[in-house]
Amino acid sequence: MPDVRLSSPQGKWILVTTVLGSSMALLDLTVVNVALPRIGQDLGADLGALQWTVNAYMVTLAGLILLGGALGDRFGRRKVFVVGVLWFAAASLLCGIAPDAGVLIAARALQGVGGALLTPGSLALIQASIHPDDRGRAVGLWSGFGGIGAAVGPFLGGWLVDGPGWRWVFLLNVPLALLCAPIALRHVPESSGAKAEGRFDVLGAALGAIALGLVTYALIEAEGDTVPAAASAVAGLAAAIAFVLVEKRRPAPMMPPAIFASRQFSAVNGVTLCVYAAFGGFFFLAALQLQVVVGWSALAAGTALLPTTALMLLLSARSGELGDRIGPRIPLTVGPLLCAAGMLLMTRVGPDASYATEVLPALLVLGLGMVTLVAPLTATVLASVDTARAGLASGINNAAARAAGLVAVAALPLLAGMGPEAYRMPDVFDAAFRRAMVLCAGVLVVGSVLAFTTVRRPAPDCRHPECRTHGSVAVPPLEPETAPGGERGA
Repeated sequence: MPDVRLSSPQGKWILVTTVLGSSMALLDLTVVNVALPRIGQDLGADLGALQWTVNAYMVTLAGLILLGGALGDRFGRRKVFVVGVLWFAAASLLCGIAPDAGVLIAARALQGVGGALLTPGSLALIQASIHPDDRGRAVGLWSGFGGIGAAVGPFLGGWLVDGPGWRWVFLLNVPLALLCAPIALRHVPESSGAKAEGRFDVLGAALGAIALGLVTYALIEAEGDTVPAAASAVAGLAAAIAFVLVEKRRPAPMMPPAIFASRQFSAVNGVTLCVYAAFGGFFFLAALQLQVVVGWSALAAGTALLPTTALMLLLSARSGELGDRIGPRIPLTVGPLLCAAGMLLMTRVGPDASYATEVLPALLVLGLGMVTLVAPLTATVLASVDTARAGLASGINNAAARAAGLVAVAALPLLAGMGPEAYRMPDVFDAAFRRAMVLCAGVLVVGSVLAFTTVRRPAPDCRHPECRTHGSVAVPPLEPETAPGGERGA
């Protein structure tokens, strides 16, 4: 049984290293968006290259995160966590010195592999090391500090871009990793899962990542040469079908189809896809809109986006309590509608927009919607399956959220009519941004209707502190804990 008390020096070091590790992966989901205009300018990149700068990371992260959790259970969570941290740092260094967009995109894909190794291990180390009596507080602190990191991410990104330069958005990970890894090796005890037998579902993970990558390529390149894009779309669909068939037939699949027999689980994951697709598309385009069209600096644009994550950090606990009392249906219906209203309000943000009268009201409404839905959404996912599969359910939900975001980043510019050079033409980008916000609002309305018509069973008390104190707008928290002797989570 885990016996490290949180108040002990070792307990504090465990918390420090897990926060540092998860913050590295989380920051790269938030700070890069603010740097995109400057990256495009310095590297001569078109909009498609900027989309790949975001999505290359997301493809490998979403496709491999479940496998990363399994590797930690088999070979040791601390060992895989440290490997992930060092891998992430090496890829970040390559991002920071990239001479062109092609190298940057490849390095971002490598970053995603590192993120897939370290992200599941971050919370798993707390669960496996900290005494049960202190675990709730430890997880709450872990998620709270992670929320602070998410909140300051855009501000930090803007400061780095306007100061030492956009390359430091990536280079900053190197000293963090060099601090994190030695602490983990010295102070964190090694642990592994209860079940170490069986084979890894490497084929399933590879097919999932390939399908995501091919579909993403098809969407990003659709406005160029349509033949390669069409071929990529067909190949991506074939890979997705192969993934489903493989998962049905393997004795130990990465994503067991049987888990979707829970109607509630399937419905809430549908809501997750809608919600995080809209969030991913919004934060990708909003950072560009505020700089390209409104004319703000990277620092001003990053600072402008703080209210959404600040509201999440401050009010998520109360939202979780409300979801416990009234059940998930109302929050999961009302929350997406509030987010949709916030995105429609963003259509008022154009050249020389006022922050106080146009940008801030939209972000406050959007933030309140996020607060309303995120904690109940995560708690409902964990409550929709038996305890032994809670970790697996959370891993699937986390991967679904990341996949939804990357598809949105690929598809929204195409659907909104943004050409490769749109971000260099303020008038063109402004018109396309308004269309994109309407599309995001529509997807959120679909999510609200889905929640209203399918989510019925009230969620029990949320026994997962990271649900209530979750402060990130990028993805749900990843819960790796399983019942004793149960099957592993993600």
